Amino acid sequence: MTNYGVIIVGAGQAGCSAAVKLRNLGYDKPIALIGEEAHPPYQRPPLSKAYLLGKLPRDRLFLRPESFFDEHQVDLHLNQRVTDISVDDQTLVCDDQTLAFEHLVLATGSTPNRLPESIGGSLTGTYTIRGIADIDAIAPEFKQGRKVAIIGGGYIGLEVAAVAAKLDLDVTLIEAAPRILQRVASPETAKYFRELHDANNVRILEGTKIARVTGEGRADGVELANGDVVPADFVVLGIGITPNTALAETAGVTVENGIKTDALGRTSHPCIWAAGDCATFPHGNAQIRLESVGNAIDQAETVAENILGATKPYKAKPWFWSDQYHVKLQIAGLNAGYDQVVSREGDDGSYSVWNYCEGKLIATDAMNDPRAYMVAKRLIESGKSPHPEMVADRGTDLKSILKV
Repeated sequence: MTNYGVIIVGAGQAGCSAAVKLRNLGYDKPIALIGEEAHPPYQRPPLSKAYLLGKLPRDRLFLRPESFFDEHQVDLHLNQRVTDISVDDQTLVCDDQTLAFEHLVLATGSTPNRLPESIGGSLTGTYTIRGIADIDAIAPEFKQGRKVAIIGGGYIGLEVAAVAAKLDLDVTLIEAAPRILQRVASPETAKYFRELHDANNVRILEGTKIARVTGEGRADGVELANGDVVPADFVVLGIGITPNTALAETAGVTVENGIKTDALGRTSHPCIWAAGDCATFPHGNAQIRLESVGNAIDQAETVAENILGATKPYKAKPWFWSDQYHVKLQIAGLNAGYDQVVSREGDDGSYSVWNYCEGKLIATDAMNDPRAYMVAKRLIESGKSPHPEMVADRGTDLKSILKV
């Protein structure tokens, strides 16, 4: 049996960040990083953008060269799966090996949701977007003139639609909610992106429920709840993700919409920690879970510090981004609970949407407007809120807003 100071389960952004931070802080005990995929840790956001377009080679996805892990004495266990955890013994079973740990970090990520098999969710030609293997499988489908139906109008669905439109496919996107981006953006931001996709010949069906994916053996369309059928050569599912909590449950760790952690990143068991998409943490008066690269990095690094005894609470500073066509969207903050929205247009075609709750700035969506994003991010993180009329006034210099 091999003994480790820290074992990290999940070789994604969070898992890699925890391992690197431990070594950077001088941690000198053995570290194991275990991943189910055959690839070393890599970045996921470019998968549905540049990588799918064929503009980014695979080796550019990797967070570190594989030699880095050898040089920093991090045992990389790839293409391996953890099947059991014994909290009492502080051991886990990884394939046919038993490994012992002083600390265990669960960075198990999440799994894309699929439609039930009974309505065609498992037909050949239906795809989800999550890992390199998903993109390698779907990329050959993107041929000029073919028809694709995308189910789900969140950022993943819209990014895939943008790639498909760029490659001259016939694109239909179906969203069950009254509008695209219903859960994550204001109506103003949704309108901006709806018009952007309309200008690029993407057909968007909002407030439209589906009955099933049609086809015998292979998907050939999507039947809507009203009986209409959207023909398709293949179907992409962008209907959210589910945190991977099975291992935590096996270990008897508390799970509530993810692996529940305290402010330090520690789970209900003192030697087990969690970070990334799979983990919830205290934020204000709520326990939340964030699905973003920024959160995965920052939370994992905080966990690493606390394993070494820092007792440092994790304070999330949410930020996100999306690339669609020529537009780069940058988001600062969380817009949950907004009650006022202010829009600001720039002379150069830039556009930003500022979300307030009871007079407090809580989030900003900036489209091709990096200055608005940076100003808003600094304001939100410092707890400052410019008056909405000041933001809406195009004559107001953004830098002056920082002085409120």
